[in-house]
Amino acid sequence: MNHRALILLMLGTLSQAPCKARADNCERLPKPTVTLLRHQEAFSLDLRSSFRTLTLLGPTGTRPGMQVLGLTRGTAVVSFQTRIVSYVDPGGRWECASPQLTVTYGFSPMTVYVAREFPKGSCAWNEIHRHELRHVQAYQDHLAGIESELRETLQRRFVTGDPWRGPVGQARNRIQQELEERWAPYVKRMINKVDQTQALIDTPEEYARVASSCGGEIRRLTR
Repeated sequence: MNHRALILLMLGTLSQAPCKARADNCERLPKPTVTLLRHQEAFSLDLRSSFRTLTLLGPTGTRPGMQVLGLTRGTAVVSFQTRIVSYVDPGGRWECASPQLTVTYGFSPMTVYVAREFPKGSCAWNEIHRHELRHVQAYQDHLAGIESELRETLQRRFVTGDPWRGPVGQARNRIQQELEERWAPYVKRMINKVDQTQALIDTPEEYARVASSCGGEIRRLTR
């Protein structure tokens, strides 16, 4: 499964007021925040591949002799948009910075495959398509299920209550490096835990049920 991450940083600076004390200017900054958004994208439908090709593309845990008649694949993606609001000391040496982090995560693209041997609208096609829609729903449910843990983990790290203090530019560089090296891989690992849920759908019993449905039509077309 492929993964993509995008990190965008923006910087805003509060106007300086010479008569204000340093602490007062830092207190004017908004509190650090973390906002989570689920990536919204409709899945695409691919009817061009044979069941033999889908069997080769299917999960590595597919049992020998089993044929993959349909397949749903999603690529885990995460993007970070960080707006940093800061107050810079009149001397230009230090700053208070408040990161406003927006995390968008999900799957893109998501593709549902139904083997080309089954004409669209036929009993077999409908049965396979219904099965694949269970996988689509599992992807969506998983994203909703991990949202709370993602938010709590990222808030513990970034929502410190007070602005970040240090040399000018330190907060921006530190956040960018940390998002790339630590948090993008973490979010993608959380997204890819969906594989465990998907495996619970593709049981031997479910394979047998689909294969024997439609009065033997599926078995006949895959001989």
